[in-house]
Amino acid sequence: MPYFMYVSLQDDDKISIFSMDAATGGLTHRDDVAVPGGPAPLTLDPQRKFLHVARRGSRELSSYRIDQTNGSLSHISTGPLETDPCFLSTDRKGNYLLASYYEGSKVTVHAIRDDGAATAEPSQTVPTARGAHSIQTDPSNKFAFVPHIAGNGPNAIFQFNFEETTGNLMPNNPARVSLQEELGPRHFCFHPNRDVLYFSNEQGGSVTGYNFDATAGTLSAFQTISTLPDGFDGANSCAQIQITPSGNYLYAPNRGHNSIACFSVDPRSGRLTSLGQVASEPVPRAINVDPTGNFLFAAGLESGRLASYRINSNTGHLEPLATYEVGRRPMWVLVTELPG
Repeated sequence: MPYFMYVSLQDDDKISIFSMDAATGGLTHRDDVAVPGGPAPLTLDPQRKFLHVARRGSRELSSYRIDQTNGSLSHISTGPLETDPCFLSTDRKGNYLLASYYEGSKVTVHAIRDDGAATAEPSQTVPTARGAHSIQTDPSNKFAFVPHIAGNGPNAIFQFNFEETTGNLMPNNPARVSLQEELGPRHFCFHPNRDVLYFSNEQGGSVTGYNFDATAGTLSAFQTISTLPDGFDGANSCAQIQITPSGNYLYAPNRGHNSIACFSVDPRSGRLTSLGQVASEPVPRAINVDPTGNFLFAAGLESGRLASYRINSNTGHLEPLATYEVGRRPMWVLVTELPG
């Protein structure tokens, strides 16, 4: 089956499409799709038939159909938003698009039509707080979480019940996990085999592991571990976070130290052990582990380059492979497998 990568380039007003060689991780540029208005967050539906993008400059939401053979994009719809979302995801059934708004202090739910278009007019708007940085439903599609950073935000994770038939979000009990330290939870990922979530902490320069009560839909922290080497005291903030499909290794980028922090994951407890850091392009905002779990890609927001790494399946260490010129301000990197 073919593999394709989509890279949103905010200052070039386009999405670049690459094919990926599953054996080598090599990328071949295939096409550029004009997306005026500063494309940024991307997400796919669970069936990988549609791609959704938020245009942060023009405050619009667009949907595209993905050609299952060559990965090309065909525009379906574009509609206006009240403000610009910083993160998009779909629920596990692909019926609703969820968006979080850093400046807008809210999350929204958008119905997805049969033709794959996400309706710009939300079916629900939920006020949260400033710094709402991401939103995802859990694998059961019954719960959702919205981390909010520290400083400009409440330094908390909002917990919701999610009704998959209507798309409605309702506050869980408790409605939020408030953190004692100024960690600033930003993005998160689910362990593929355990009831565990990992959050990257923007202000804390760290990753926190949470046990997930799959019945109640609530979180409890069990570990926080630094993404930085001992002795580093420069400015730094964490961004996205990725775990391999095996659940054996986890990665988080350091914006400031300009590196990718690498961790091994204990298969029983889910606890993380640092494997050190690997140098990255300047300001590695966007990273993605490919579906095979063999390669990691990290885009440098300041350099306009994309670095590729091979993931050592025995150790979790990253081996630098190649660097690609992609364009100005790469905001999102998304690799997917298509049926062909």
